[in-house]
Order: sequence, then C-alpha cells, then structure tokens
Amino acid sequence: MKLAIGIDTGGTYTDAVLVDYTTGTVLATAKAFTTRHDLTVGIREAVEAIHASAHDDIHLVSLSTTLATNAIVEGHGAPVCTLLIGYDTALYPHESLARALGTERYALIGGGHTMDGEERHTLDYEAARRAILEHAPHVQAFAISGYFGTRNPSHERAVQALVGELTHLPCTCGHELTQQLDALRRATTVTLNGRLIPLLHELVASVESALDALGIDAPLMLVKGDGSLIHAQVAALRPIETILSGPAASVVGARHLCGEQSIVVADMGGTTTDIALIDGGQPVLSRQGARVGGWRTMIEAVDIHTMGLGGDSHVRLHEGALTLGPERAIPLCLLATRHPDIVHSLEALAGAANADAPVADPGDIEFLLLQRSWPTANGEDPPFGAQLFDALRQGPLPMGAVHEIMRYPSLYQRYLTRLEREGIVIRSGFTATDAAHVLGRYSAWNSTAAVHGARILAGALGTTPKELCRRVLEQASTRIAEEVVQKLWVQDGNGSADTLPPPALTRLVSPNGDERIRFRPTLGPMLVGIGAPAETYFPRAAELLGGRLEVPKHSDVANALGAVVGSIIMRVQALVLPQEQEQGYRVHLPHGSTQWENLEQALSYGRAEAERLACEMVESAGGTDVRVMVDERHSHAPVSDAYGGEVYVQSCINARAIGRPRLGG
Repeated sequence: MKLAIGIDTGGTYTDAVLVDYTTGTVLATAKAFTTRHDLTVGIREAVEAIHASAHDDIHLVSLSTTLATNAIVEGHGAPVCTLLIGYDTALYPHESLARALGTERYALIGGGHTMDGEERHTLDYEAARRAILEHAPHVQAFAISGYFGTRNPSHERAVQALVGELTHLPCTCGHELTQQLDALRRATTVTLNGRLIPLLHELVASVESALDALGIDAPLMLVKGDGSLIHAQVAALRPIETILSGPAASVVGARHLCGEQSIVVADMGGTTTDIALIDGGQPVLSRQGARVGGWRTMIEAVDIHTMGLGGDSHVRLHEGALTLGPERAIPLCLLATRHPDIVHSLEALAGAANADAPVADPGDIEFLLLQRSWPTANGEDPPFGAQLFDALRQGPLPMGAVHEIMRYPSLYQRYLTRLEREGIVIRSGFTATDAAHVLGRYSAWNSTAAVHGARILAGALGTTPKELCRRVLEQASTRIAEEVVQKLWVQDGNGSADTLPPPALTRLVSPNGDERIRFRPTLGPMLVGIGAPAETYFPRAAELLGGRLEVPKHSDVANALGAVVGSIIMRVQALVLPQEQEQGYRVHLPHGSTQWENLEQALSYGRAEAERLACEMVESAGGTDVRVMVDERHSHAPVSDAYGGEVYVQSCINARAIGRPRLGG
C-alpha cells in the first residue's frame, strides 16, 4: 500500500491525515495546536501522531500553509529590492510607487519594450549593475519587473543573470509569475514574492528536517492558491503562488469527500468561514487575481469569500445586544481544559451574579494569555510593561487584574491592542464554541467553564443560559446563510454584494412572518460544510437557504485531505496578434515572442509551444502522467459598413497541463 500524508496549518489547529494514495481513502487523522511563532512545532506534533499509524513507507507528503498569507496580511517578510526596467518616473512618483510595491528599496533602470515586444529603449546595464551592488548588502532577495516584460522578457532575464553574477541572492522576474498586462500590479506581485522567498525557504527546510527525523523520505509538495500542488523546492522560489493555500486545500478536500461536480463549499474554522464554489468539478478561480491584506496580486487563486465568523468568535454585549466576532478568543471551555483553576474564578463570578445581581461588567469573564516571549522592555513600553509580563508568565490573567496593573486601561488601550494584533498575547472569553458546549452540540472540552460563562452573560441580558446560547448559534447560522446568498448573487453576475438590498437579504434568509411579500430561497447547488464546527451551524444555515446539505465524514480534516489529493496543474497562454501593415503575426509566450508570415503558422507554433511549456512546467514542479487540454479563442471585429466583413484581432491559446505528483520510494 502506498501511503501519503496531508497537512494543513489552520489558524487554530494543524491537521494531518494518512491516506491510501491509490484509493484516496483516509486511514487515520490527527490534530495539534497551530504554533504561529513556529509552524513546524505544530506540524511535527501532528505528523508524529499520524506517523504512528503508518506501517508502510510514506511515498508523499503535502502541506497547505498559512505562512504566505499571514506574512502579507501582517506586513512581515524579508527585505527585498525591486529593479524596475523601463518604468516612467513621471507616472510613478516615489511615495505612491514605494507604497504600491511595499518596499522603499527599488531602482528605476532604463530599458523596456513596447506592446508588440519590440525594444523600446536599450537596457542600461551599468545602471542595473550599480543598483544591484548598492542594495545587495541590505536585502535578502531581488525582484525584477520590466515594462511589457510579458511580451518580451529579454531585459528581465538579462538583469536576472546579472544579479546571479554579482550576488548569491534569489531573484524572480515578473514574467515567471504572470502573463497578464498591468505593469504596476506585476511589479507588486513579484516584489511580494521576493519578500516571501526566505520565509518559505526556511519553512520548507524545517519541515524536511522534521520529516527526516521521523524517518520519512518522501517528496514534499505544497498547495498553491488555485488548489493545485507544486514541489516544495519550486514553491520556495515562487512562494507568492501559495497565498490562500489553506482555503484552496479545503475546497479540493470537500470536492474529494462529496464527489459532486457543482457545490458550494463552506469551511468553518476557529476564526473565519470561507465560502467558495466548485463548478464542473473544478474550483472557481478569481478573475481579478488573489487579494490578500490590501494587495491585489496577479496570482490565480480560488475565488474565496471570507467572513469574520468562526467557532472561536468572541461573544460580547454591546449596548444590550449580543455581538459575535469578528475578533477571535480562546474559548473558556478550552482554556479551562489547559488551566483548570479558572473554573473556580468563573464559578465565583457566576455565584455572585445569581446571589445578588448580574456582574457590572461581563468583560470580567475574559482572560489574557501570553502566547510568545516578549523582548526586554524598551522605550516604547509603558511603565507597567514588565509587571504585566511577569504576571502573564504565571498563567491566564483575568482582565480585571490586567486593568489593575495598567491603572489607566483606557489610556493604554492602544498598547494592549498592539500586543494582541502582533500575537504576543491573546484573549480568552465566551465564544460560539462555548455556546455549543452549553447546548450539548459539542463536547470536546470543559463544559462546566462554558456553563458558568453563559450564566454570567445571560444574567446581564436578563435571559437564561440556554436561551442565550441558542441566540448565539442562530445568529451564527443566519450570518452564514446571508454570506452564501451574497456570494452566489455576485457569482451569478448580478453585480457586487452591495447591489442586493439589505431588506431583501433579511427577508430572504430570516423572515419574521409579518411581511406582505415573502421570499422563499431555494439553494441550487448542494452546500457542503466542512471544518470541526460544521455539524453545529450548517444544518440550520441550509434550512434557512432551502437547500441540501452534506457534512461528509472526515469533514473536520478536509483541508489536510485536500493538500494530498490534488493534482499539479500549470497553465500557459500563447497570444497571437497581427502586426501593422500586414507584416505577419507575432506569437507571445512566457519565454519570448516570435514572428510568422501567416496566421496558420503562428497558430500552429503557438499551440505546440503552449502545450510543450505547460508539460515541462508540470514535470519540473514534480508531476508525472501529464495530460494537456487546449482551449482556443479567436477574436474578430466588424469593420465599417463601407467595407463590410470582419477584421482579425487576436487569438488566445490556453494550454492546461495536469499531472499527478511523482511519488517517492
């Protein structure tokens, strides 16, 4: 039996699955807590647990990782210098260019091409050499983007060779990542890629070391944002392609588990719920390129709609009403499993509320925990900083005690917010997961702590604990249903989600029965719910949508399964354009452009080269058993009535090569 291990590093858990690779059958699963400060710790724990069930050799390991996405969102990454060839300084002032690129280190170099791929200006080798030598001591990678480099990459390649000659730093060109036109977005994409190269290289090396320590000698693959796979060593040079890796893996895993060709996938984790579509057996990809952390890239990725609602969404009271998320908190039931002493604190608060009156501040049931070490106090820390961290090192600290140490909590709220945003501390409080424990919908952790928390909040609202928890779960299910409606509304070509009037959305999903006009939704495709909380929230969401629901077996590890059952997919486009004054036809491909006398020659060459390049890319990414599908689109435009007929505009030849990962052993 040939075995494979799939791994997914989620926001809360790192999941692992052991799979019979031939049949796709799940043989064993394991979970470990994700260690954000060092992802390999959680990965190693999950793999160790799963490896105990493996009696044969492991032939493949595949990982979906949050590293690239988190690094971009949080503004992390290695220092990079971007070399811009042929960019007009008048069009891109320094401030806007630095902001768009995400780096202050860039150099404008003479050169570039025209839309037809002709040399616009001669490449300024000396300027490139000076820029490389100036910035090399201060960066860990270079990024290169040439004006119309997708139509002719010769200048990008020449400067890339110069970087290799003068330094030992990794260097990526824009034409290696995308064939689309948009000079600034292409430069942004390749710059972000450069920032991520050292980070992903370090992760790959650490995971390979952990696998080696367990005696696992197998190829390591990573999941790309479109759900396909790529060999880890190749991904280490093109890490930008792994953004949205986790959500993409969940979509592939859901498709594998349910076997349907057209579905809505809703993946609920601890922090967020991701909604995506499978159409004709393939994930629907974003037409505009993946957007992450405010950056619009040119990377093809699954079209994911993310909402700030998960099992660990923080439940709070605001002006007498329940609010749910988007902030995440460690559930009280989970905190009590790790730190049983907090049950006594919660019990005392709940008892006081029942004996006298509801506690004045339900926030008293919140705790603060230290997630990772904090450097020695510096000039930016307030005077109480050292005392606060000394107290946190002893264990969870009630927020009341935190405020006492701070003395003026409202004055220093920004400091506390920064600590939480940077992941140095994390808050624990009553969450949707606690509500599920109170109602018996979930029982993985300490239900007593959840019950005490519910009693305190219910007392403040003047209701019962169970009624409070029912309202929390209903609110969560309703929001999921609303987000599914909005996603499908946009996908069906009705404009943006804003064009669906809020009153219509409310009447559609949660009518109150008093309306004179009532809507009854009927969800067309089946809703497939995955993630650990799926059974708790999705049945009600499907009921509100009037649709079918499947929560398949192993849905709680669908992301990890999707990491290992995917294929290696590469796409190459050949663009054929007529030249002016009937001077033949030019074929543009990733490696350059060529001139042909007649259209049939150009089309034949473009078709053959696109197929060849796509196959080569799959094989270099670790694939075998490659098959290729080609789609051609020919465009014509009508001419003036005086002439009649049509004129040829262009042809797009898209080759898609698909292969299976090459197994080890």
